Amino acid sequence: MCESPLVLCHQKSEQIWVDREFPMELSMKNEEVPTAADGTTENKVLDKQQDDEEAKMKKMTDAVRTLIECVGEDPSREGLVKTPLRMAKALQFFTKGYHENLETIVGGAVFEENHEDMVIVRDIDLFSLCEHHMIPFYGKVHIGYIPNKKVLGLSKLARVSEMFSRRLQIQERLTQQIGNAIMDVLQPQGVGVVVEATHMCMCMRGAQKPGSSTITSCMVGVFRDDVKTRQEFLQLIHSKKLFS
Repeated sequence: MCESPLVLCHQKSEQIWVDREFPMELSMKNEEVPTAADGTTENKVLDKQQDDEEAKMKKMTDAVRTLIECVGEDPSREGLVKTPLRMAKALQFFTKGYHENLETIVGGAVFEENHEDMVIVRDIDLFSLCEHHMIPFYGKVHIGYIPNKKVLGLSKLARVSEMFSRRLQIQERLTQQIGNAIMDVLQPQGVGVVVEATHMCMCMRGAQKPGSSTITSCMVGVFRDDVKTRQEFLQLIHSKKLFS
């Protein structure tokens, strides 16, 4: 009997032993490396993208370190030494919506359906950054639409909201962008969007009014033109929850 799996494989099949010993070399010999449109290999394209991301991260980290110094702190002390990198990574996450697009977010989740009554997803959590101070605002998004032979996967309404909120925003524009996106994707009879949010720039600085909230709306199609439709939407999003 063989004393090791490697010897066993070698006796059973020389090819198996070789494949395990030199898998990368065989792969390079037998397969062509994909190339990009400009003739560069896919690996080089990926390497360049990684280099670009690393360069961006370094610039962001250096900038945060400078900010810490400018407020009178020591970025090299124990509690702050990793803060520049942490903040840079956090900011990348908070603004990831810049690297997403509606087509990818929606995917194939548009379905032919003869449903003609109102569809509402309410109380979608919202977290964004005010573009004026880069301070958070947070709250809830309520979305309703009346289909025109097409419906959208319910989770995609939340994903669309997430995409636009993960950018530097003002609440008014954010509300409009969500409504316009749903119209573009579904071409429904109408869309209604209401956003309720608390802005930390009003709570922590400036007016310093904690507890205040801002409400914005976007009404398109029948939600704008028909009073009864708009009233039904507003009543439903503020009605008592049947389940909690």
